[in-house]
Amino acid sequence: MKPIIAIVGRPNVGKSTLFNRLVGRRKAIVEDEPGVTRDRNYAEASYEDHPFILIDTGGFEPTARDRIQQQIKEQVEVAIQEADLILFLMDGKEGLNPTDEEIAGYLRKVTKPTFYVVNKIDGEKREEAVPDFYRLGVSPLYSVSAEHGRGVGELMDEVIKVLPPCETKPERIEDEIRVAIVGRPNVGKSSLLNKLIGRARAIVDPTPGTTRDTLDTPLLREGRRYLFIDTAGIRRKSKVTDRVEKYSAIKALKSLERCDVALVLVDGFEGLTEQDARIAEFAEESGRAIILAVNKWDLVQKDTHTMEEYKQRIRREMKTLDYVPILFISALTGQRASRVFEAIDEVSAEYRKRIPTGELNAWLRESVEGYPPPAFRNRQVKLLYISQVSTAHPAFVLFVNEPMGLGESYQRYLLRRLREKYGFVGTPLRLFLRKRKKEKG
Repeated sequence: MKPIIAIVGRPNVGKSTLFNRLVGRRKAIVEDEPGVTRDRNYAEASYEDHPFILIDTGGFEPTARDRIQQQIKEQVEVAIQEADLILFLMDGKEGLNPTDEEIAGYLRKVTKPTFYVVNKIDGEKREEAVPDFYRLGVSPLYSVSAEHGRGVGELMDEVIKVLPPCETKPERIEDEIRVAIVGRPNVGKSSLLNKLIGRARAIVDPTPGTTRDTLDTPLLREGRRYLFIDTAGIRRKSKVTDRVEKYSAIKALKSLERCDVALVLVDGFEGLTEQDARIAEFAEESGRAIILAVNKWDLVQKDTHTMEEYKQRIRREMKTLDYVPILFISALTGQRASRVFEAIDEVSAEYRKRIPTGELNAWLRESVEGYPPPAFRNRQVKLLYISQVSTAHPAFVLFVNEPMGLGESYQRYLLRRLREKYGFVGTPLRLFLRKRKKEKG
């Protein structure tokens, strides 16, 4: 599993800006006012081929008494305990603050590598503010500008020297399909696991949070080997108050690293929620094959159109996951439970699918002829060659004369055409653009 880095600091010191800088995309909301980030925000990132999970946290105030600030404090404390390494961010413009001193005192009691980072040092003149922070009695200090990237590379060069390596994945049985059952608390994950394996492996209780840890259950069915990973419910983080349950959320997210297929369970009686969509999107970001299973379908009042209407609603609210198969099941009665295995087998095969290079390039020529890419800077954009570079999860490299000229809309067109031609049901696809190197001589 990947090591974890937590970014902590008092409100408005630039934690989310640094988070976005390291993740490489605008995932955290950034506003110039304190308290925008209240919950922990997780993302996968890497630096110099060192992968890690990054946690952005809310403004830390160790002596907070306000109810909301107390909740934020709890979230930060859990992030610190989950982390393998801590980046403590301070504000170089405002100078050393009493809250910084309180946080530093708190972190001294934490036996984990901690980097003391002075942010908002945008140039040489700003460096004059850094020595004031030595009053904390810590060394070294790292001066950065998260907004402009200044000093971030030097900081991360030092971070990866002490960052624990990824844990070696346990050896797996050949042809085994690993399935993580993920979803909000109390949507029926343990009940579904018991129904699928045919015995009471997991404790089933209507109280949310019964499953605290992951459970691995091997199964041999009709000559196929499966490993089911039942996980604790991933609850909306602002509603997580119990300390043990907080830990179970990150374990559930980590379980996605170990699986081939993410079986995302939704409560059909309650209906689709924003958190359901977030869980599915995290599975997509993790590059896992995805199945969306709407559970408790036996409790839903329905007519001949209910299932199709429900499915269309999901498609509207989860537009980027239109390739994901949707099942309607009841873990309690076993309704369509066998269809779960059919879906797992199908998306697992699609997840491992490889398209021959010659066939791919014939498809590319046909796609370009049907809809040529727009010109870029008065120059024709040429798609020269495509190759599949990996399976599980499938990724493709496309060589282009002008990579910057191939916009996201055209890339989406190519991926849509790729699915129309080759399926890849339930499987996230990655498309990487490369500029053709000029031939020497």
